[in-house]
Amino acid sequence: MTDYVQVVTTAPTRDDADTIARALVNERLAACVQMIGPILSTYHWEGKVETSQEWQCMVKTRRDLFEKIVATVRATHPYRVPEIIALPVIAADQAYQDWIQAETTPEES
Repeated sequence: MTDYVQVVTTAPTRDDADTIARALVNERLAACVQMIGPILSTYHWEGKVETSQEWQCMVKTRRDLFEKIVATVRATHPYRVPEIIALPVIAADQAYQDWIQAETTPEES
């Protein structure tokens, strides 16, 4: 197991997904955010089964940044209860891990 995770969230539009992605990368909370979509999601919401088109964001990051990522996603997300889950990276190429570490470490002033 590594110290890295892939955080997944969804957004209702490409613009919303892009806003989330740019915030996470600009704040150096993510080395990369891949946006996939549109996708269809079916879920229970307020007593009904809903289906909606969404965009999925896959965030490449460090496990220790998860709480900061949650705060940033919540601050930029239009949903009242956004999906924000972290999936553990069981194994990864060392060079890729080094890149994530470098890109999620704030530059010194």
